[in-house]
Formats: sequence, C-alpha cells, structure tokens
Amino acid sequence: MAALWVRESLSLTIDRIDWHSGADDFPKELAPEAGGTHIGMFITWVLNNNLEGELHKTDSIESVSNVKSRKMTGTEFLIKECDEKFWEDDLNPEGLEFAKYYYESNVYYGDYEKALVTTEPTLYHVQDIWENYDKLSIYIDLAFKKWRESKSKKWWQFWL
Repeated sequence: MAALWVRESLSLTIDRIDWHSGADDFPKELAPEAGGTHIGMFITWVLNNNLEGELHKTDSIESVSNVKSRKMTGTEFLIKECDEKFWEDDLNPEGLEFAKYYYESNVYYGDYEKALVTTEPTLYHVQDIWENYDKLSIYIDLAFKKWRESKSKKWWQFWL
C-alpha cells in the first residue's frame, strides 16, 4: 500500500475506470471493466508506440510484451499493472505531452466515438477487441502525426 501511496503523491491521475463505472449514467447491465475500455485502448496505442513511462519498462516488461503481441488487451493491462488508473507516470515525457494535447482535451473521445460508437448505445458498450483497437489506432496515429508536425513548426508558420 505504501508504494501505491507514493505513486499517487508523485503523479496525477489522467483517467480511472471507477470515474466511469461509478457514474450515475454508466449502464447498469455492463461490468465495471467496460468503464475502462477506452482507457485501455489508448494505453495499448501508447505501448505499441513505445511511449510508456520508465515504470512499465522496468516493472511491467512481461505485460507490455503481452499487449504488443495481443495476448493481453490494454484494459487488462490497465487493471493488472495500473490499479485501474491511468497515471501521468504511465507515460514517458513525449507520451504525456501528447496525452495532454489529445486525451485530456477530449479530442480522443470524439475520435473514439467516430471510430467505434456506430450502433452501440454508449461508448461503454464498445467491445474490448483487437478489431476495434485497429479501427481506433488509425485515428490516434493521424492525431499523433499532426501533433508532432505542429510541434516542429516555427512560430511564424502558424498558418501552415
């Protein structure tokens, strides 16, 4: 418990399963883990793009490998390795900067809905399957590419 407390005191939480599964509008028919599918898919993308924090490079080596080889979903990783919480220290500096731009600004949620919430009643009904991750990762890849390009522009190139 002390290690978790230290982690909480040094790192801010970006998202948590219980923030969603504990909400009044969370569908009662779904398991609480469904509140983390969108988080897990973003974490999967992070791991596949080597943007994870040092913590996971040293303490979660097997699980990172399992996500990359599709033996474990990002949601399972979130539950097993992150105590159901997506922390700032789950990311390296570039990953954190991108997450603040894309995930925390809710642009990610818009892309998630465009890619995956087609016939489902809510975003929580999206299945945690690799086919859905593959659809979503196209959107995240594009956002990451645009974000990286915007960072490399000079201040006077704002119109490009």
